[in-house]
Amino acid sequence: SPVTYLSPFCTPCLSPAVPKTLQCFLHLLDAFLFCPDYCMPDVITVRVQTDPDTFQDVAVKIERPTFRKPFLGGFKNRITGVEFHNAGSQTIPKKRPEKGTTLFCRETQTVFQKNKRQQTANPTSTQMTKVGLYVSSVTDKLITPGKYFTAEEYHKRRLEAVIVLQKYFRRWHARNLVQKLKEEKRLRLAWEAQEELKKKKEKEDKVRRERERRLNPKTKEDFELLYHALESWRQEEIERINATLTGAERKAALCGLLEEEAQLIASIGRHKLNADEENQHKAVLYFLSKCAQPKRWKAYDGKTTEMDTPYTLRARELLEIYRSVSMNDIPQDERVDVLLTLRRTVEEHACELTKEIVELIDREVDLMSREVKECNLEGLRKRICTLFLQYIKTPKFNPEVAKILKVPPDPLKLYKNVNFCHSCENYLPSTEFPVPANSHTIGRCHLCCKLDNEARQRESFLKYRLILENLRKSEADYQDDTKIVFLVQLQDLQYMIENIWGCQSALSACSDLYDLVMVRWDKQQEWSPWNTVLLTKDEADAHLKLCNLQEAYEAAFIHRIKQKHIRAKKYFAQIPAITSFLPRSNKQTNAR
Repeated sequence: SPVTYLSPFCTPCLSPAVPKTLQCFLHLLDAFLFCPDYCMPDVITVRVQTDPDTFQDVAVKIERPTFRKPFLGGFKNRITGVEFHNAGSQTIPKKRPEKGTTLFCRETQTVFQKNKRQQTANPTSTQMTKVGLYVSSVTDKLITPGKYFTAEEYHKRRLEAVIVLQKYFRRWHARNLVQKLKEEKRLRLAWEAQEELKKKKEKEDKVRRERERRLNPKTKEDFELLYHALESWRQEEIERINATLTGAERKAALCGLLEEEAQLIASIGRHKLNADEENQHKAVLYFLSKCAQPKRWKAYDGKTTEMDTPYTLRARELLEIYRSVSMNDIPQDERVDVLLTLRRTVEEHACELTKEIVELIDREVDLMSREVKECNLEGLRKRICTLFLQYIKTPKFNPEVAKILKVPPDPLKLYKNVNFCHSCENYLPSTEFPVPANSHTIGRCHLCCKLDNEARQRESFLKYRLILENLRKSEADYQDDTKIVFLVQLQDLQYMIENIWGCQSALSACSDLYDLVMVRWDKQQEWSPWNTVLLTKDEADAHLKLCNLQEAYEAAFIHRIKQKHIRAKKYFAQIPAITSFLPRSNKQTNAR
C-alpha cells in the first residue's frame, strides 16, 4: 500500500522561535527526504542566511542509513488506507573514546565519603621574623634528635614492657585469688561453726523438750517416753543390785526397787488421768469445731470459696453454747444467762434427753439461788455438759455431726468391717487393729498392744514414728505417685531398722535414731524396702545429690547394701499388697 511520510518539519510543527534561515533549510530537507521520486546525492549545498543581507553556502553530507528504519509509531487512514509513520532522526550517537580501563566495576560505582576537619581546635597564628620585624627567641626551646634505634630494638623494648605489665597483672590476679580463697575459707568456717552451733542447739532443745515431756506428759508419745525411761532406770538398778549385793540384802533391795517402781507407776497413772481429762476436753472442742466449719472448695483461679449452710450454722451455735456451759469461774448472773440459753435451745425438741437436761438446769439454778458453794456444784455441771454433748452428737438435733461420727447411726453398717479382739473381747473396726507384715490373722487391738507394752516391754516408738513421717513427707515431694511407702506400717519399719539396718547409719554407723532418716538408694526409682538406705540427715542430703552410685561408692559397700535389700525383699514378700510391686523374677522365685 502507498505510504506517506509525515515530516516533523512541516510548517505547523515548527515553533515561531526557530530562525527563518533554519526554517528554509528544514523545508528544503523535507522536500528532499519525503519526495518519492527524488534520489538524494551524497553531498548537498544549502544556502543559509546569517545576516539580513548576508547568505552563506553550507555543504551537508548525507549519511546513508546502514540499518532498517525502526517503527516509531504512526496511524492509518481508514478511508484511503494510507499509513503514516512517525519519522526518526538519522543522527548516530557519538561513541565515547576508549580509555583502556574498565569503567563498569564496583570501585567506580561505589562512593566512599570521609569527613576530616582541617581547622585546628583553637585559632592560632604564626609570626616569622622578616625585615623590619623582630621576634624574641627567649621562650624558644632547642630540640636535639635522640639516639636512633632500629626496629629490633623497638620491638625488644615493647616485649620488655609487655613482660613487666604481665608480671604486675599476674601479681594483682594472684593477690585477688588469694583474697577470694581466704574469704571463701572464712565463710566456710563461719558456716561450719554456725551449723555446729545449730546442731548443738537442736540437740539441747531436743533434750529439753524430752525432759519437759517427761515432767509434764500430755500425749501418748509422752507417756511412752516416760515408761521407756522407767524401764531403763529399772534395768540399771537391777544390774547395780546384782553386781553389788547378794543373798538377803539383794532380795531386800529388789523388794524396795519393786515398791519404788509401783509408786512411780501410780504417779504416772495420776498424770495420765489428768492428761486424759484435758485431752478429752480438747478433743471434744476439736470435734465440735470440725462440725461448725463452713463448706470450702477451690475455684479454677486457685481462690478458696467458703459457704455456710443451715446445718453448719446450727453446729456453730451449739459449739458456742457448749463452750459457755463448760467454762468455770464465771459470775453467777452470766451462768444463769448461759443456762437459760441452753434451756431454750434444748426445749425445741421434746424427748427424754432434753427433759433430763431441763431438770438439771432447773436444779442448778435453784441451788445457785440458795447460794450453794461452787465446789458442790461441779458434779451437777459435769452432768449437764455430758448430757448436752450427747445432745449435740445426736444427728436428729445436729445433722452436720452425722458425717463425722465414727459410729454410724445405722447399726447394720457396723457389721461390714468389724473384728473381734481376743484380748479385751470387744468388737472394733478394722482400723483399730495393727497389721504387721508377718501376721496372718488379726490379733490384739491398738489399746491392748499399748497396755501390754506399758506392762512388759515399755518400748518407745516415737523415733520410728518420726522416721516414717519424714519418709512419707519426702516421698510425697517427689510427686511420682509412690505407693509402697504408704503401705508400710510402723512395726514393719521398726523391723527394718532393728533387724536389717542394725539401728545405725550405713555410712558412719551413727546410732542416734533422732538423726537418722530413710531415703531412696536409687532416686530415679520408687521407694521400696529394697530401694532404701538408712543414713544421717547430712549424709542423706549428700547421697541424693549423687548422679552415679557406682562411681561414688566402693564395690564392697554397694554389695553390702544389696544384701540388705535382698533380706528386705524376703521379709516383705509376705504382704500380698506389696508383693505386686516386686519384680517379676522375684515373684516367680517366691512362688516356687
